[in-house]
Amino acid sequence: MDQIVTFGEVLMRLSPEGNKKLIQANLLEFYFGGTEVNVGVSISNFGGNVKHISCVSNDFVGDTAIAYLQKFGVSTSAITRSNRPLGVYFLEVGAVMRPSSISYNRSHSSFSEIQPEMVNWEKAMKKAKWLHWTGITPGLCKGGYETLKQGLILAKDKGITVSADPTYRSGLWKYGENAKDVLQDLLNYSNIFIGGINEINEILGTNYTYSNEDFITASKHLIKEYPSIVKVFDKIRTAINSSWHKIRARMWNGFEFRETVDFEITHVIDRIGTGDAFAAGLIYGLQEFDDYKSMEFASAACALKHTYEGDINYATVAEVMGILNGNISGRLTR
Repeated sequence: MDQIVTFGEVLMRLSPEGNKKLIQANLLEFYFGGTEVNVGVSISNFGGNVKHISCVSNDFVGDTAIAYLQKFGVSTSAITRSNRPLGVYFLEVGAVMRPSSISYNRSHSSFSEIQPEMVNWEKAMKKAKWLHWTGITPGLCKGGYETLKQGLILAKDKGITVSADPTYRSGLWKYGENAKDVLQDLLNYSNIFIGGINEINEILGTNYTYSNEDFITASKHLIKEYPSIVKVFDKIRTAINSSWHKIRARMWNGFEFRETVDFEITHVIDRIGTGDAFAAGLIYGLQEFDDYKSMEFASAACALKHTYEGDINYATVAEVMGILNGNISGRLTR
């Protein structure tokens, strides 16, 4: 079976139970995740054949992280090891009007040591049909940028589909490269753009608004500047408060604009990884459905992720399709 390849840092998340602040807690729960990890595991849960490329710590924490990915059927054969520690982040989960808060400890992590010569892309992508990247990885370190670009060049040469979620995080990009220049460079090797007006404005230096009309214009502008991009998908979040969100999506696929209805999440359990769940649903959907159905599937997957603790979306295809078919009552399944 052809593989979907993801590349990025594996992180450990430490979080007090429930909605406690760190100062209230005596115990911390841990989860494994990371933007690209979340995408890969979710696709694997949908039945996809996934390989994750990374560098993790050469200790029992790294062993556990690898075992965690393997538990979900993700291939770890291209993961290398480092004597640096695994990256960690702390999360306080908010509620109602109190927002969640995150503090990262990843500046000198095992992944920050990644270099192009550590990844044999030819071997890693021997069976690949799809490569997914996000703006997190090239924002972490120069090695992440250079290693990713090496993979993207090979993917383009081999005709492998590349999806890009060029997330811009201002807290990253501390190693000297300009975020806009790097993201523009990497988009030259990408085909599916998963992002909205904020990302497009950041990349193009424009000031498009959030209206549907501007989204269409911005998408056309992006595709004109980067002809390898053929489709643009945007997840839209409306937050009533920390515990009550609405999710919908829209797309421009080069000839048609479509928009989904809202999925309303009236009690958010955990919103970390929900954008990754959308990306995973879209990548899976584009191989099974038409563009609009893929976007609907992605939106439903994203909505479901809000009900799971941790970074990972544990939903199956049947569960996502159940939401799409209107089964949103939450009644007990027997």
